[in-house]
Amino acid sequence: MSPRLSWRNGVRALISLLFLFGFSAQAAIYSAPAHDSRLLGFPMVHQVVEGQSLDHVAQQYDMGLLAMMAANPGVDPFLPPTGSSVTLPSQMLLPDVERKGVVINLAELRLYYFDNARGRVYVYPIGIGRVGRETPLVTTKVSQRIKDPTWTPTARTRKEWLEERGIELPKVVPAGPDNPMGHRALRLAYGRGEYLIHGTNHKFGIGMRVSAGCIRMRPTDIEELFELVRVGEPVRIINEPIKISQESSGLYLEVHEPLSQDEELDKSAKTLELTADQRQSLSEPGLNESKIQTLLREQRGLPMTVN
Repeated sequence: MSPRLSWRNGVRALISLLFLFGFSAQAAIYSAPAHDSRLLGFPMVHQVVEGQSLDHVAQQYDMGLLAMMAANPGVDPFLPPTGSSVTLPSQMLLPDVERKGVVINLAELRLYYFDNARGRVYVYPIGIGRVGRETPLVTTKVSQRIKDPTWTPTARTRKEWLEERGIELPKVVPAGPDNPMGHRALRLAYGRGEYLIHGTNHKFGIGMRVSAGCIRMRPTDIEELFELVRVGEPVRIINEPIKISQESSGLYLEVHEPLSQDEELDKSAKTLELTADQRQSLSEPGLNESKIQTLLREQRGLPMTVN
C-alpha cells in the first residue's frame, strides 16, 4: 500500500519515498547531508488500510513501533481508523557525534551506519535493553562477525527464563529458527564480549526496550548491516533524547521520550535534561518559546523548526 503524500511535500517527497523505502520493508538509505547539515529525509504520511495497526505500518516502512506511536499521539495503535493519515517518522536529525561507522542512539531506538565511501547513511530501528538490563553507553568497535550464531545465555538469563516462563534453557542454544539471536550477529569489543548487535526470531519488539542488553534488529536489517560492517568498525552507543541543528531553513528541534527506570511513568514525569549548549541554542532571540515548550512536552521524535 503506497502512502498518501501531503500536497505541500510535492514531488520531492515522492522522490524521497522511492529512494528511501522502495516498495518493501528495507532500511532507510539517505544521501549523507553536507557537513554543516544534520537533517535527513522529508515529512511523510501513510493512509491506513483496513486491518492495519501501527505496528503493521512500522514494519511496512521498517520503522520502530514506539517511534510510530510517538509521532501519532492519540491514535489507537491497534485500531487506527481506516482511511486516516498517520505521520511517518521519516525525517530526523543526525546525532551530534562523529559521522563514522555505527552510531546507536538509545533514546530514539535507532542505529545509524555511515557509509562514507559512498556518501550514504543507513538508518535502522532497533530493540534495546529493558529496565534492569540496560544497553551500556560505550565507544567501542566490532570485534567479530558471526553467521548463524549460537546463543550462550548467561546464568542470570537462564534463571529469568525459568522463573518467568517456566523454560529451562540449555547452556548453548544452537543456530536455527529457535535461536533468538537470528542468523547474523556482530560482537562488540566491550566487557567480556557479551554485547552484540544481532537479529531475532520474533516479529514483535523492534523499536522497543525488550532485550537483555544487546541491540536487536529485524532479520533483513541485520543481514544488510552485516554485509556493510567489517571487523574493527567503530561503534558508539549514546543516549541523546534532544537534538538541535541550525539548518538553512531554520533552527530544528527534535525531542524523544527519555529513557527511564520506570517505563510506566507518563512522559511528563520523566526527566528531560538539556545540556548547557542546548539551553543556549534554545534561548537565542527570535525563537518561538511556546513551540519549544510544546515540543519538549510532547516528545514526538519529529524535527520541527522553532524560528
